[in-house]
Amino acid sequence: MRCAAGWPAVELKLGTPGRWIDYDYEHEHEHEREREDDNGDSMKNAETSFPARWWRVQEDGRIECELCPRRCRLREGQRGFCFVRQNEGGRLVLTTYGRSSGFCIDPIEKKPLNQFYPGSAVLSFGTAGCNLGCRFCQNWDISKARQMDRLADQASPEAIARAAQERGCRSVAFTYNDPVIFAEYALDTAAACHELGVKTVAVTAGYIEPPARAEFFAGMDAANVDLKAFTEEFYKEQCFAELAPVLETLEFIHRETSTWMEITTLLIPGLNDSEAELHRLTEWVAERLGPDVPLHFTAFHPDFKVTELPPTPAAKLQQARRIGLGKGLHYVYTGNVHDPEGANTYCPKCGKVVIERNWYDLGAYHIRDGKCEFCGQTIAGRFGEGAESWGTRMTPVRMS
Repeated sequence: MRCAAGWPAVELKLGTPGRWIDYDYEHEHEHEREREDDNGDSMKNAETSFPARWWRVQEDGRIECELCPRRCRLREGQRGFCFVRQNEGGRLVLTTYGRSSGFCIDPIEKKPLNQFYPGSAVLSFGTAGCNLGCRFCQNWDISKARQMDRLADQASPEAIARAAQERGCRSVAFTYNDPVIFAEYALDTAAACHELGVKTVAVTAGYIEPPARAEFFAGMDAANVDLKAFTEEFYKEQCFAELAPVLETLEFIHRETSTWMEITTLLIPGLNDSEAELHRLTEWVAERLGPDVPLHFTAFHPDFKVTELPPTPAAKLQQARRIGLGKGLHYVYTGNVHDPEGANTYCPKCGKVVIERNWYDLGAYHIRDGKCEFCGQTIAGRFGEGAESWGTRMTPVRMS
């Protein structure tokens, strides 16, 4: 078997010790290979060879990447499952440092983060690749990309921080594809942002090993973690991954960091939206993370390898929200549908709307000094002096 761009197949480890899989890149990425054939040397021209962290050399000379639970073991020239970390000359390198698939100023609610400086602008960017293999990926053209000419923009961490500050962005978000796989670039950018007073946001699946996990989230002011489902079967069959490391990440962020966290679950009809699974998921969040971690249930649309299923009905999202509230969660949202009730933030004590939303537009805002203006109850989150007013604008930014 051959993998991406003709590299020999790489041995990939799942989280359970001693359990290995071979991932068939040729089968899963035929559409990308076809596009690459027309692009000549564009991939080589776009790549970098930045020294990576979190790896060790094995006795047989292979490099074991210790960044995520896959722990890919790589011979010379081989790339990991994510495709962007490579054994080059007996060292591990990150091939996308300083390169991006694009920059855009978004509303923070788009991440989604509803209780992190509401209404503020966030400078968002990603690179290419991913360390999960989700068959239903809603950003597959970026996260599954192997063609590096998608990385049209280049920018240093300092340039990104300055761009955010100059454009009035409260934060910079590492998003579109999972920032875990470009952690070195994300952390350097986070450090540059913090020097200028700009916050940082990670939108991630949380598939990361403990040593890297501690360093990564120490650099993040907020995170939205995708909890894809609540069964190992789903993670194995739909994501080529495992659930347990994600749950460990969620508990770690909540207990061991000051990072503001919200969770998103994309509900896919027939795959992860049963009433029983929703009860288990929301009960786990309530018991292990507490009532104040916001949970977003968002609508699926057919894409990538899962095109035979219908979009998620709004009624299913509303049912999931009711189940979460019934478990004692204070902040449960619906997303990717127009549902004002599921978009608003309510005071958990008096029940009144403290943040009114129409899609990404904010209406009435009744939080002062982090408390409900009606009854004085503390509202969990990170808030400024008042709501900001970026609105629904999504403005592309050219960095180079």
